[in-house]
Amino acid sequence: MARRKKELLVVDGYNVIFSTPRYQALVDEGSSGPARLGNDVHARSREALIADVAAFAAGQYRAVIVFDGGGNRNPERPSLSTGGVQLIFSAPGEEADEVIERLAVESRMHDEAVTVISSDTTIQATIGGVPITRLSSDILVREAYDLDHERAQIEFDNTRQRMTVADRLDPATRAKLNALLGRG
Repeated sequence: MARRKKELLVVDGYNVIFSTPRYQALVDEGSSGPARLGNDVHARSREALIADVAAFAAGQYRAVIVFDGGGNRNPERPSLSTGGVQLIFSAPGEEADEVIERLAVESRMHDEAVTVISSDTTIQATIGGVPITRLSSDILVREAYDLDHERAQIEFDNTRQRMTVADRLDPATRAKLNALLGRG
């Protein structure tokens, strides 16, 4: 039996970062030093986005995040992969929007399902005629918050399950109970 290819998920990287407080706050935190001195003020926000996209895509999508490569110091614009997410930086003179459009159209030409996450109205209009699922950046962020909450709840539940009544008692009370029970 032939395995069905995973749906392609294309994320407009900087659009998501700059349109949502979740990632924008990380850009602000890292921007204390001047970018011209080599500080990458977007590194933390990109890392958070990559982690969120990896969690969002897990098992369902083949994820690609596209970034505008204008500020990328590496002239080769390598295609990288981290956390199961492919990262693409656009070439000089090329915008991320063009790369996103090309990926979406090529995938659809090969009969591959595609979802694009961007709040950029130009992207949404450009790929509007192609049978592609379009989601706003807010959907990804809402899903990331839900996953964060779910992980925290699981961690909390696991911590509570490991605690016995004895674990919850302070040492003095535990000693008194042991003395009453003849344990010593």
